[in-house]
Amino acid sequence: MASNEQKAQQLIAEAEKKVSSKGFFGSLFGGNSRIEDAVECYQRAANLFKMAKNWSQAGSAFCEAANLNSRSGARHDAATNYVDAANCYKKSDINEAVNCLLKAIEIYTDMGRFTMAAKHHQSIAEMYETDAVDLERAVQHYEQAADYFRGEESNSSANKCLLKVAQYAAQLENYEKAIQIYQQVASSALESSLLKYSAKEYLFRAALCHLCVDILNAQHAIERYIQMYPAFQDSREYKLLKTLIEHMEEQNVEGFTDAVKEYDSISRLDQWYTTILLRIKKQLNENPDLR
Repeated sequence: MASNEQKAQQLIAEAEKKVSSKGFFGSLFGGNSRIEDAVECYQRAANLFKMAKNWSQAGSAFCEAANLNSRSGARHDAATNYVDAANCYKKSDINEAVNCLLKAIEIYTDMGRFTMAAKHHQSIAEMYETDAVDLERAVQHYEQAADYFRGEESNSSANKCLLKVAQYAAQLENYEKAIQIYQQVASSALESSLLKYSAKEYLFRAALCHLCVDILNAQHAIERYIQMYPAFQDSREYKLLKTLIEHMEEQNVEGFTDAVKEYDSISRLDQWYTTILLRIKKQLNENPDLR
């Protein structure tokens, strides 16, 4: 392992020598070959650091290659190097990984490569979601990714990001935003014969978000959902909603709990559903008169 790191350090010294020997601008006017050689040295050094699992140094070497490419006008290569750097920093320093991806995004958006920019915003969102656990920032980057995807007519990818926004908006108690997105994605799904069946889940999620706020508005919303998608009325999700509303109106906490348990025994409820349902149940305990 040490020998790979030693070789990498030698390559970095070689790269620095190539860049500084006649001065950067002198080398530019004399042709780009010296800079291209330096970039190659940094890239080889980065790969050797990767082999040694020295992720921080690997990321730094890729960044040096990116800077040289950027200054010499090879913008696409610079963006690729920044992405390579980010992939290394992901294993050692999340903030540096995000910074590198933001630099790549800046280049891609300037070049009109919005699909690439969207994918990297999505990657940043995933890092904030799992590694840094900063849901508000994750939401921001999923929203930006969705915006770019939609602009490029990649509606399926846009909706995938929007569903993440809705999921976390609800967790952060921004129910109105979650409801709007779930309704929007449900409408989009209903336009496709292949995706139509998934609308049921999005309408169910929207209705549960409504129940976190106001039982009367939830009832009106559910009626609208049946008009949007008549088959929703025959679903287990709809039947659960109706049962929960009945128990809420009767302030029957035990009946509410039993209805959720029965549904969960057939269709397993994930962590998001559990969290939202517990919030609704807590309201039932705290508000004797929900109407």
